[in-house]
Amino acid sequence: MEGKTIAAIATAMSPGGISIIRISGDEAVLIIDKIFRSPQGKKKLSKVASHTIHYGYIYDGEELIDEVMVSVMRAPKSYTMEDTVEINCHGGVLITKKLLEVVLKHGATMAEPGEFTKRAFLNGRIDLSKAEAVIDLIHAKNEFAIKSSMGQLRGSVSKKIATLRDSILDSIAFIEAALDDPEHISIDGYDEELLKKVESMIVEMEQMEDKADNGRILVEGIKTVILGKPNAGKSSLLNRLAREERAIVTHIAGTTRDSLEEQIRIGGVSFKMIDTAGIRETEDVVEQIGVSKAKALAKEADLILYVVDSSVPLDDNDREIIELITDKKAIILLNKLDLMQIVKKEDIQVFCSNIPVLEISAKEGIGVEALEETLMELFFHEEVTFNDEVYLTNIRQKNALSEALNSLIMVKQSIESGMPEDFFTIDLMSAYAQLGYIVGEEIEEDLVNRIFEKFCMGK
Repeated sequence: MEGKTIAAIATAMSPGGISIIRISGDEAVLIIDKIFRSPQGKKKLSKVASHTIHYGYIYDGEELIDEVMVSVMRAPKSYTMEDTVEINCHGGVLITKKLLEVVLKHGATMAEPGEFTKRAFLNGRIDLSKAEAVIDLIHAKNEFAIKSSMGQLRGSVSKKIATLRDSILDSIAFIEAALDDPEHISIDGYDEELLKKVESMIVEMEQMEDKADNGRILVEGIKTVILGKPNAGKSSLLNRLAREERAIVTHIAGTTRDSLEEQIRIGGVSFKMIDTAGIRETEDVVEQIGVSKAKALAKEADLILYVVDSSVPLDDNDREIIELITDKKAIILLNKLDLMQIVKKEDIQVFCSNIPVLEISAKEGIGVEALEETLMELFFHEEVTFNDEVYLTNIRQKNALSEALNSLIMVKQSIESGMPEDFFTIDLMSAYAQLGYIVGEEIEEDLVNRIFEKFCMGK
């Protein structure tokens, strides 16, 4: 580390029962000694045992600032593996800021976002996958995301990656040793043994790769775009799912000119629902912009809910929307079941037989429960559990896994093509390095800094 002692407010900046100011570094205890006074005025926190908490007051010179409880945790048994002090003060915004100013005045440096967790990583307390789990836990939007993050914090990803890397390293070591000392170590027949091992790892890593999108969805929420013609009932559906009036609903077609986003939880999973402008041919410039945005959002969506006004015939606008949802994960909703139906299930299934079709009335709430059940089934065919599952939860981790998987596939191809053994080690080393990126080994400093910039201040 650079040797500086850092400090930051570790709790939310809002009125509350308490606030916590965290200090970490070689001078953390010396700084608190300068500003802390016990009721008797004699206690020095530099003399107290680690992992103890002490009642007293914070002073700036002779000015009393606040009544506090101070925790002292000495290295290496702290979150950062450095001497750490936490000041528990009254939870007012102004008093918390004042206390931080006093700490900074007496020798601490303001922490960068995520710097405490970055130090925990750099000091070897946690690997990068666990560090990323910390920020995922802070931003968790549902129960599954919390369980997934806690699984990573307990080492679910770290252990899996370590096992794979150990197996690869053993293979590299054996091949290198055999090539260096052929008189004592025979490599005859090892290609068949290595092929079985590599094929097993490929299957395991392919399963992890397949689950990576589920991991991202669990953490970020399923990006769900609601499409349809004007006045099809898209905004009514959003309001029904959100269980509150979030979107303006009128009988006038084209009321929604721009997208409206709402985070909705269904069965413990988050859906990032986006209501869009109705898709139709129009001369209105503003409406044209809204229609273009709706089409762009549809291309990026994890899921599309296509709302059809079943009380009016299908037209060219519907056929354009059907083209948009081809090859996308989607659900077609025949809305306005409370009115006379002109469009039936069989009418829409002529164009897209592979997409589930549900009949609903967003206005009356008919069929909405069935829709919620279908939403869950569409993404999670089996009950989601976290006892044995390992989920990679971000693109960085998934990309590294994909690169490692490609390298192992090249090893398999080399073995099957009868290539010399030294060719195997090149791709084995590449797979080993790429897996190392997931847990933070062999990773560049710039990338480390970029990852921790996403953290909140004080964590």
